[in-house]
Amino acid sequence: MFREAGAADFARVMQLYRELHPGDPVVADDRAQAVYDEILATPGMRLFLFEEDGVAIASTYLNIIPNLTRGAAPYGVVENVIVAAPRRGTGIGKAVMAGTLDAAWDAGCYKVMLLTGSKRESTHAYYRACGFVADEKTGFVARRPS
Repeated sequence: MFREAGAADFARVMQLYRELHPGDPVVADDRAQAVYDEILATPGMRLFLFEEDGVAIASTYLNIIPNLTRGAAPYGVVENVIVAAPRRGTGIGKAVMAGTLDAAWDAGCYKVMLLTGSKRESTHAYYRACGFVADEKTGFVARRPS
């Protein structure tokens, strides 16, 4: 079942995120909970889960951003796409991305973008199979100086 995450889903989302970025610094639960609550309370930020038998097995995070070009149509940015390792390659990823894109289209987005740090062709093939194209725009990333 694909659905929007709610207040009671904090632990499930964090479990998936630990799998997504196992090398990330551990954030204190109270700080992570405060950020999670802020995400849920902010219009245009939508965190989705895909569940099977009550277990969260996939997640995406859609940011809907207001825009003054393109007829004032918003655009979407997808982040933190994760499918639990045992369920990869089963079609769950395509289902969660389809639900995420449907939410963006329903919100009037004229485009949806994402970046991936993966160099694996299988990851790129997955995003292409979900409808994304890699040759339309060029992505750049700036990181905060340390």
